[in-house]
Amino acid sequence: MRKLNDQIRRLGLVVNPDKPAARTLARRAVALLAARRCEVWTHAATAEFARLSLPTCASEADLARQVDVLLVLGGDGTMLRVARDTAGANTPVLGVNLGTLGFLTAAAARGLAQTLDLLWSGECVVESRSLIEATASLVQGPVAELALNDFVISRGAVPRLIELEVRVNGELLTSYRGDGLIVSSPTGSTAYSLAAGGAVVSPLAEVFALTPICPHTLSNRSVIVRLDAQVEVLLRSQRVETFLAADGLMRAELTAGESVVIRRSQHAAHLVRLPGSSFFDTLRQKLNWSGSSV
Repeated sequence: MRKLNDQIRRLGLVVNPDKPAARTLARRAVALLAARRCEVWTHAATAEFARLSLPTCASEADLARQVDVLLVLGGDGTMLRVARDTAGANTPVLGVNLGTLGFLTAAAARGLAQTLDLLWSGECVVESRSLIEATASLVQGPVAELALNDFVISRGAVPRLIELEVRVNGELLTSYRGDGLIVSSPTGSTAYSLAAGGAVVSPLAEVFALTPICPHTLSNRSVIVRLDAQVEVLLRSQRVETFLAADGLMRAELTAGESVVIRRSQHAAHLVRLPGSSFFDTLRQKLNWSGSSV
């Protein structure tokens, strides 16, 4: 972690237009930032949705390169998209939650003013989260995708088992038969992998979690490997629809004999955290664990 520079001269605003409260909150954010004499930029889609007269960039990637901090009003899905789309810009991202759980966001919408106060005080820290990448040469063409949470290789709509052979750094791990396999980053351990029975992993632990989905063999469990490992997943099944998804978005269809290689990316997401917050505190609150203060 590192301290966030309190000399913020230009802030970028990104809003999820699918959230009912987003337009009102965006306008409030602009007013609060204007009171701090901060220059606010946005991108075309947000400006149109929130009816804001601000300097705009054509895309979120362009916006990230022009500002000191990105303020994202949305949920975890919005944060995942922004992390992928702005990869390489190294711009800190401050998320304000308009969704449900909000593992990746730093604050709730009701605390926007206090959050901006903390941002300007220089007390916030920036936490780097590794992105992961998947590459493949498929019949339909080459694939190169980024994810912050996970890659999932899973069956289609027909309820039939698929068989996936998994190698780690070229060495055979096992063959899974089931509904699919989740290859999760540390950040993604609290997403689909957790729902499928995988372990909760600290986001600062440099590991992959390989979690089978509804495995046919009861002894199959989540496997933890180093984040600098190369994970290769080969589809063995014939005539069963099988898809590759990145952070929940379908990206490609695989056919028998095709493989996907997953490794750590050279890029990272840089998430702003409020002073006093921690991953374990977030776990207790979001998952209503014993000892949480709700």
